Amino acid sequence: MLTVTQNGPNRIDLELSGKLDKATMKIALDEIITKSEGIQHGKMLYRIHDLNLPTLGALGVEIARLPTLFKTIKGFDRVAVITDKKWLRKASEFEGALIPGLDIKAFAAEGETDAEAWLLSESAVAEH
Repeated sequence: MLTVTQNGPNRIDLELSGKLDKATMKIALDEIITKSEGIQHGKMLYRIHDLNLPTLGALGVEIARLPTLFKTIKGFDRVAVITDKKWLRKASEFEGALIPGLDIKAFAAEGETDAEAWLLSESAVAEH
């Protein structure tokens, strides 16, 4: 399941858990795109827990939407990823290194307070 919540004018929060299939991915991506419209210098908080790998159908939906997703992500400066999986933290930060202008920082599951502080910090803005 992937839920998308608008949390202020320039922030969205995502929560991912369990199984992510084709239908769920389509709905979630539509929500991300819609709720991100007009965001500039945005922030995203992404919580991932109890994750099963996405189905091939879900990955297909994501790949088909990559051009739109790249346009959407350009509205964001920072993404904080919170997960208990070390490999997901490393993968998230690697992904951030591949996307110009986007700073992704990963936090352990117990680091939500630190993630929130990092998203709100002025120093994170100054890094760009």
